[in-house]
Amino acid sequence: MTAISLGPSLARRDALARRIRLLVTATITYNVIEAVVAITAGTLASSTALIGFGLDSVIEVSSAAAVAWQFSAREHAVREARERTTLRIIAVSFFALAAYVTVDAARALAGTSEAERSIPGIVLAALSLAVMPFLSAAQRRAGRELGSASVVADSKQTLLCTYLSAVLLIGLVLNATLSWSWADPIAALVIAAIAIKEGRDAWHGKGCCAPSTATAPAGNREAIDACGCRPGSDCCR
Repeated sequence: MTAISLGPSLARRDALARRIRLLVTATITYNVIEAVVAITAGTLASSTALIGFGLDSVIEVSSAAAVAWQFSAREHAVREARERTTLRIIAVSFFALAAYVTVDAARALAGTSEAERSIPGIVLAALSLAVMPFLSAAQRRAGRELGSASVVADSKQTLLCTYLSAVLLIGLVLNATLSWSWADPIAALVIAAIAIKEGRDAWHGKGCCAPSTATAPAGNREAIDACGCRPGSDCCR
């Protein structure tokens, strides 16, 4: 029986691993700065939304750090062995983020605090809205080609930061111009629901459809990818 090789070559996998390490380093560096600025600005303005955004950055750092730990191994086999643990860490990060955002939104809707206008917060949210989509897209492309569900899951964490940035920006602008303090927590509840879905997907290892380097019989139209998924299955999303 003739066998065909699926997926990237060993040299290509090594190149993708190096790219992922660079992207993860950039993500961690940016999010550390983002967390410090957001929490400081949020404290000064008594803005629970800004403080929550800063804490989200801390969670993103933990997620990216888990991927960095996985890809610190030079051997492909070791990286694959660390995949499930990394996915669990990312999933828990999503759930923690959803829990915090939900509680924070409920407090805001209950009117327990009234935030002041924060120009630094508006600038930070706008900058994150511009930067995060590019980091997320680059991570996702590399993760899917390599067949790493953990990298794809972390890219979704980064993309979620884009949504949160948009929510934060809208909330801060509306609060600064129209005093519509309810807009931010309502949108934040939608983000919390998305975070729960992404956390469940990460926990079950969904999200990558890159072919593995395993061999498959020639003519097999239902090749299984590196995450154990067949084309068109639920994990190919």
